[in-house]
Amino acid sequence: MNKKNKIYVAGHTGLIGSAIVRRLQQEGYNNLIVCGHAELDLADAIAVDSFFDLHKPGYVVLAAGRVGGIIENKTYPADFMNANLAIQLNVLKAAHRVGVRKLLLFASSCMYPRECPQPMSESALLSGHPEPTSLAYAISKLAGLQMCLAYNQQYGEQRFIPVIPNSAFGPNDNFDPKSGHVLSALVRRFHEARETDAKSIMLWGSGSPRREFIHTDDIADAVVALLAGDTSKLELPLNLGAGVDYSIRELAEAIARVVGYSGKIEWDISKPDGAPRKLLDSSRLRAFGWKPAVNFEDGLKSTYRWYLDNELNMEASK
Repeated sequence: MNKKNKIYVAGHTGLIGSAIVRRLQQEGYNNLIVCGHAELDLADAIAVDSFFDLHKPGYVVLAAGRVGGIIENKTYPADFMNANLAIQLNVLKAAHRVGVRKLLLFASSCMYPRECPQPMSESALLSGHPEPTSLAYAISKLAGLQMCLAYNQQYGEQRFIPVIPNSAFGPNDNFDPKSGHVLSALVRRFHEARETDAKSIMLWGSGSPRREFIHTDDIADAVVALLAGDTSKLELPLNLGAGVDYSIRELAEAIARVVGYSGKIEWDISKPDGAPRKLLDSSRLRAFGWKPAVNFEDGLKSTYRWYLDNELNMEASK
């Protein structure tokens, strides 16, 4: 991939998209195309077609979509399906039509069966039912993944690359306890508990489910490698994980240490746990030459620093 090629990063203001833009710029890829939701609604097929006709990107990273935690997924399943299906359909169709050389689509580890052999290999997809609390989102992302594979199969070119990251974290995350993912939501909960000198904090579930967390800098490294490398012979899709998982209880204790909260952690077992474990087998991507580099606790510390420097300042300025 020539560093002068046009690269469109959809979702450039989000957690993963912003990390990808930073890394591409660091690597000297400066012909980047970005466009906010106010200027381009990716769920609008006519607008997407016009955008691709105008810019004709050579490469696309589709990191845009509607995402959220358990509460959001349970409350707005139709909205999750509508948004993600429309975005994927419109972007893939337009990318194919204008001859994009390579497109990376971000799927989700919630697509895997709720009860799944660990670590989860890509061959386990569609072998069982996903976790019910995120079923609508999982089905929409499965559809996007299968669309990539269908285009590759029908047109005989492996140009659409579906990637399945596990729980991402890092700068520019959503720290809202109601709509954010577990790690970022807990960062805010523990920060607020420390600031108010709360004697205890109540968390959902039993704390026993295990999750794998990957820093967005590691995801961005993988994206650059896949965009620049020869992916024509890769077996698809590709898992993208750190290779280590932690219980939610271990996660909570680690965040408490980083934030400096010393109160009691309690668990509301009447609330759902979600899938019991989600650890990815990322051997396909590691064989391609990628491996994670960010230490988990160091990643937590830098994420909390970003929250203090950015999120709190933005709230204070409102």
